Amino acid sequence: MGYFEQALLAALLIGALSGFVGTLVVLRQRTFFAQALTHATFPGAVGAAILGVSIPLGAAVASVVIVGVMTMIGRVKRQGNQVASGILLTAGFALGVLLQGLNPALPVKVDSYLVGSILTVTDRDVTLVAVVLGLAVLATVVFGKQIMFSTFDVNGFRAAGFREWPIEVLTLVLITATVVTAMPAVGAILAIALIAAPAAAARLVSRTTTQMFVIAPVLGAVSGLVGVLLSRSLDVAAGPAIALTAAALFVLSLVLRRLVGAARVPREADARRPTRTSLRLKS
Repeated sequence: MGYFEQALLAALLIGALSGFVGTLVVLRQRTFFAQALTHATFPGAVGAAILGVSIPLGAAVASVVIVGVMTMIGRVKRQGNQVASGILLTAGFALGVLLQGLNPALPVKVDSYLVGSILTVTDRDVTLVAVVLGLAVLATVVFGKQIMFSTFDVNGFRAAGFREWPIEVLTLVLITATVVTAMPAVGAILAIALIAAPAAAARLVSRTTTQMFVIAPVLGAVSGLVGVLLSRSLDVAAGPAIALTAAALFVLSLVLRRLVGAARVPREADARRPTRTSLRLKS
């Protein structure tokens, strides 16, 4: 398999994974958390490059630390998850830039992990994405009812005797794994676009959550494939091309929803309008 064909396969798998897990991110309102995570894993990538170990491994370790710190900050009185995410988004990214500045002679270009370099993904990267995608689908199939129950009725979920934290931990693990595996291809900055945009677009055109879990991965895969093809034809970076394609699909879904809604209103008005019957008087 050539490097371009491998890039297409990676884009397909990463897009499908991002769209699938992005559905959980959108439904559970964890978009800002995912954005903070994508930025805050950057110092882990820089630290791994300094130590000479796997950069995705460094990002994964940083993700575990970040999730723990977010949880502690979120439990502080009068604080919350949004505050924790905002603090770590800026602090983590700044720490990565500082570490990179203090070590200018790094053996690898860590900057590539900000915007991604899908043409340089390895067989190991593609295999990792495929494994994470399979585990995400399996976890959703096994725990889907509990996830949806806790997502749409958290008070009822607690009243039924279930504990919320295992589902929350499972969701955070899936988000973290998706961010780490998507970093080599689309970068730390652009990963959030591929995670949020396809899922948000699917939510606009889906009638059920099941449809959303099917449509979002398809849109994510299309974003990845089209972005890579555009990057080759226009001679631009693949990461931004993929992110812009995902954003364009969201705009297209929004326009489609508006058009369908505008066409549906007159039909519903006609259906509610009483029919007029003519009365003929006999002379």
